[in-house]
Amino acid sequence: MMRMQPDRIAWRDTIYGAHFAVVVVLLLFVGAAGCNRGPAAAAPPPPTVTVNRPLQREVLEWDEYTGHLEAPESVEVRARVSGQIVDAPFKEGSVVQVGKTLFVLDKRPFKADFESKQADVMKTQAQLDLANIQLQRTKEQLKSNAVSQSDYDNAAATVQQAQAALDGAKAALESSRLNLEWCDVVAPITGRVSKKIVTPGNLISGGSGQTTLLTTIESIDPMYCYVDVDERSILKYVKLDREKKRISARNQPIPTYLELANETTFSHRGLVDFVDNKVDPSTGTLEARGVFPNPGGYLTPGFFARIRVAGSGRYLALLIPDYAVGTDQNIKFVLIAGPNDIVERRTITLGALFGELRAVADGITADDRVIVDGLVTTVPGSAVNAVEKPVPAELFRPMVPAGDEGLAATQPATAPATPPESAPANQPASAQETQPASAPATQPAPEGAAP
Repeated sequence: MMRMQPDRIAWRDTIYGAHFAVVVVLLLFVGAAGCNRGPAAAAPPPPTVTVNRPLQREVLEWDEYTGHLEAPESVEVRARVSGQIVDAPFKEGSVVQVGKTLFVLDKRPFKADFESKQADVMKTQAQLDLANIQLQRTKEQLKSNAVSQSDYDNAAATVQQAQAALDGAKAALESSRLNLEWCDVVAPITGRVSKKIVTPGNLISGGSGQTTLLTTIESIDPMYCYVDVDERSILKYVKLDREKKRISARNQPIPTYLELANETTFSHRGLVDFVDNKVDPSTGTLEARGVFPNPGGYLTPGFFARIRVAGSGRYLALLIPDYAVGTDQNIKFVLIAGPNDIVERRTITLGALFGELRAVADGITADDRVIVDGLVTTVPGSAVNAVEKPVPAELFRPMVPAGDEGLAATQPATAPATPPESAPANQPASAQETQPASAPATQPAPEGAAP
């Protein structure tokens, strides 16, 4: 082997010595820093959170349904006689009163027929008078045996024939008078009239059979709203009625409230006055109807509308702000400031929504402190600084006029009660309201009453 050159060996020893010196210096520096380290920094204070105790209120749930408005009276105006229209003295789209003349037909042929029938009556009356005279003369002659009994019978029969002819002539005259009267086509109801489908100068067909449609009239006040109630809701209402928590509309009218497409409050108050007698098997729904006052004509037939009816009996509910509810997949939960302000997670069962307050059916009590603000800084098991505040009253917004005595459709709650069973996914949306318990008790309902 070749020996290393002395210069190279010297250079290697120099490099190794330098590395060793650097390592020693670093170790001495780290040791000195460890010896001079000060005390550890203090832990941060627990985060401050806002907590609310659940609000206990007596509440009433409302079910909503979409329907359409219809006029109680809707008439197709048709003439009862055929003829030519000579006038149509009404303003299209206006409100007309019952009896107002809408169309006028040419009366000349009907007037001539009427006068002809009058002449027929006068003619048959003269024939009857003559027959009576002849009968009286034959009767006197029969007493002296100047005529036979057969002659007398013939004279009596002639009187009866003349009387029948007079009755027939009078009936024909009345029919002709009616035809002449029907030349004035009048409004059969009070309501808003449509356009003139047929204008003056046209010939129309009247009477029975294929008649000509002249215009239509829709009544204004009141107005109906028809809705279809699903089968599950019907069964719910039957159960509530049997438990005497809600009056059935079959037993007496119950209050309802209506909202149009451009409205945000159910400000139109009415009554449910009709429930159909069977469920439509093709749709699984039952037709019901609300009737609403409409003195100003604001409600118009054909409008789509939403109506609200009581969907439960009154019950005492625990209400918390809806934004305090958390979601973990299909699990709903809230965070509670427990003993010593340690955060706990509680799984809850949600009830109905009342404005921005959510009813909680299960999982918390009235004494629990629910964290509503500062949720992002808290985790279960951590400590917090809980600041308690009352539930803001403005989070509840009334859905129907407050203090409405129409809520007598339900009975007041007398003790904390469990909320009604949760509605299935295909059940109509529920809106809610809280009201003082001032309604009278309901009356027993027959078996199977709904809704």
